[in-house]
Amino acid sequence: MATTDEPATGSGESGGDSPLRAFFGLFVVPLLVVLACVAVFVGFGWIAYDRQTTDDYLNDLRSSWKPRRAQAAYELSKILIADPGALDDEPGAREEMRALFQEIEDVSIRRYLALILGYTKDSESIPLLVEAVASEDAEMRIYALWALGSIGDPSARQPLLEALSDSDAGLRKTAAFALGEMGDPESAEPLRRLLEDTVADVRWNAALALARLEDRAAIPVLRQMLDRGLVSQVPDIRPEQQEEVMVGAVRALHALDSDGSQELFSRLATDDPSLKVRQAAIQAQAD
Repeated sequence: MATTDEPATGSGESGGDSPLRAFFGLFVVPLLVVLACVAVFVGFGWIAYDRQTTDDYLNDLRSSWKPRRAQAAYELSKILIADPGALDDEPGAREEMRALFQEIEDVSIRRYLALILGYTKDSESIPLLVEAVASEDAEMRIYALWALGSIGDPSARQPLLEALSDSDAGLRKTAAFALGEMGDPESAEPLRRLLEDTVADVRWNAALALARLEDRAAIPVLRQMLDRGLVSQVPDIRPEQQEEVMVGAVRALHALDSDGSQELFSRLATDDPSLKVRQAAIQAQAD
C-alpha cells in the first residue's frame, strides 16, 4: 500500500471530459516510486539545484557523472508532476529522453527517465517501455508499466494485461492503475477478475480503474474501501493512507452511484474521524 503526490493523469482516455477524470491520482501505486524519489533527494540533496532550469537539467543528464544525472532525472520528474508540458519548449527533449533511456545502464536513473517519458506522453517511447516491462528489476517494471498507462496509447494494452496476472502484487496493482489511466473499455473484463484478488490494494486499484471505465462492477469494492474497520486491518497501512483510500473511494462511488450511496455519504460526513473524508462525503452529497 502506498501514497504519492498526484501526477498528471494520462491522456488517451475515452470520455476524457467525464467527471471521473477529476479525482484519479496515483494514490495506491507502490511506494517504491516515492521511496526512490526521496532516496535520491536525500542522497544528493547537497547539490544546489534551486535555480536550475529544465535546460540545465537536460545538460546535467548528458553528464557522465552519475550523481548529477540522478539528481537531474529526479528534478525533471518532479517538475513534470506539476507541469507535464514543462519540456514542450525544449527542442528535441523527448528524443533525447528516449536516447538516454536506451543509453544509460544505471537502473536507478532509468526509472526516473521512464517517469519523464510517461509524464510527457511520449508515444514514440512505447516500444522502449514495453521492453523495460520485461526487465529483471521489479521496480523498473513498475515504473515502465506506470509510464505506459500515463501515455495512454492503446497499443500498450497487451503488456499491461499480462501484468495483471503477475505473481508480484506491486506489478498487478500498477497494471490495474495504468489500464484505468488508459481508459480502454476492452480492459474491463480482466480488471473485474482482480476485484477478487487476495491483496487489498490490488482490489482497490482494480475498482478505481473500473470506475474510470464507468463500470459499476467496481461498486462493492468501493464500498468496502469506505469501511474504516476493514481498511485499517490492511497490514502496515498508515492513518493518512487510510484517509487517501477513503477519499478516492468516496469520489469514485459518487461518480458511479450518486443516488445509491447517499446514506453512506451522510454517515461518513457526520461520523468519520478524518476531516478530509468528511469533506469528500459532504461534497458528494452536495453535487
